[in-house]
Amino acid sequence: MFKSLEDVPKDKKKEMPVAEEMQMGISIGMALEGKIPISIFPRIDFLICAVNQLVNHLDKIEEMSNGEFKPGVIIRTQIGNIEPLYPGPQHCGDYTDMLIWGLKKVLVIKLEYEQDIVTNYKLAYDRAKKGMSTILIETPQGGKNPNQYKK
Repeated sequence: MFKSLEDVPKDKKKEMPVAEEMQMGISIGMALEGKIPISIFPRIDFLICAVNQLVNHLDKIEEMSNGEFKPGVIIRTQIGNIEPLYPGPQHCGDYTDMLIWGLKKVLVIKLEYEQDIVTNYKLAYDRAKKGMSTILIETPQGGKNPNQYKK
């Protein structure tokens, strides 16, 4: 994902340590301050480490605050590719269905086709401006699904 950020100005990027739950919490806080963070988790497997903040805070904060707080966070992640080199089971899981099942307010979109990418990022941005969050899950080249783990 690093290459896709080359044209983003340095002052628009904040490098985070490997602390996924903290990263999600910071992203929520930034959104509560009126910013639209795009929080990047290079593999969906590591987004799982932020599920507490995602499920118990981002997804429920509007309800918990009686509509007072509506953070719009864009979460970018991807399912790891198993080719040309298998990265191991902790890098190529597909937890899309689990996220869809567990989240009520955060929209989960799996980007399986290249032509869907720009449209869905624009949708996520428009939703974030309205205080709604979106997870965009990029898939390996050509929408090839690694079928959870290599056998």
